[in-house]
Amino acid sequence: MKIQDLFEQVVDINDKVIILKEKSDYKNQQQTNEIFKDKWKKFENKKFTDKFEEIQKKWYLELYGFKNVDELKAFLVSKKVILDAGCGLGYKAEWFASLAPESIIIGMDFSDSIYFASEKYQYLSNLFFVKGDIADTKLKPSSIDYINCDQVIHHTENPEETFRHLSNILNINGEFACYVYAKKALPRELLDEYFREFSKKCSLDDLWKMSEQLTVLGKTLSELGITIDAPDIPLLGIKGGRYDLQRFIYWNFLKCCWNEELGYDISVASNFDWYAPSNAKRYSEEEFKNLIEINLLKIIYFHKEEACYSGRFKKINK
Repeated sequence: MKIQDLFEQVVDINDKVIILKEKSDYKNQQQTNEIFKDKWKKFENKKFTDKFEEIQKKWYLELYGFKNVDELKAFLVSKKVILDAGCGLGYKAEWFASLAPESIIIGMDFSDSIYFASEKYQYLSNLFFVKGDIADTKLKPSSIDYINCDQVIHHTENPEETFRHLSNILNINGEFACYVYAKKALPRELLDEYFREFSKKCSLDDLWKMSEQLTVLGKTLSELGITIDAPDIPLLGIKGGRYDLQRFIYWNFLKCCWNEELGYDISVASNFDWYAPSNAKRYSEEEFKNLIEINLLKIIYFHKEEACYSGRFKKINK
């Protein structure tokens, strides 16, 4: 099978890159694309990139129900065509391509990270990159055996339509791995929504500066070592319990990420890609599971934590 055969339209491949669309027609989506372009540009030459990728790969196994890399490899080698939808810098697409050398791997993203990824991983003959909208991939229906959409779909213009489209291009009995942001307590949801609208007026320099300030705040709160017993406040969606002060503020009022294992730079990037993009929808567990069901997918594995819901879902016959 040739990669060109997977698309509904004639495509040109130049240095293993296919350009479907350079920019979004939607203002918020294009702003989001530019935000991630800037984020990935900062990541390209950072010393912490290897550490970031190592942490993300380890978390990936947990998010999608694989006990170890060997189990992931055994799963991938049975898939002829794999799509990494929203591949960013392409390190997970490269991971899949290395684990499943006989499979065709497609990494698709709407940001300019595609050009960096295609150059960095050009040595892999089974890996191709596509610049375009994962909500409209131009791939044929029922053409993909495994779709990975990790930490991405909530950044698309209409996540429900994106989910529907990706489900449509999935083969019967193919699997779809997807991650969505979880809804938080009401005070934080309100602040997040308000600031995300306000951030459209801010410069990238100001957003990076604020992200650094939030990181310092998170680190300062964490280093206080203060633990509090919080009551349940159901009307505000605040769950009672024993909290570290930084975690209590983080989950209920303000994302001020600080993680000792991740370190300063990755914590800054985490704060940036939360508040900077215009598109960043959140879901309740019920809403996400309903989205899975109405697209005729069966839950194979489901994972939940305060920040997110994720899992692998198999396409079933109608």
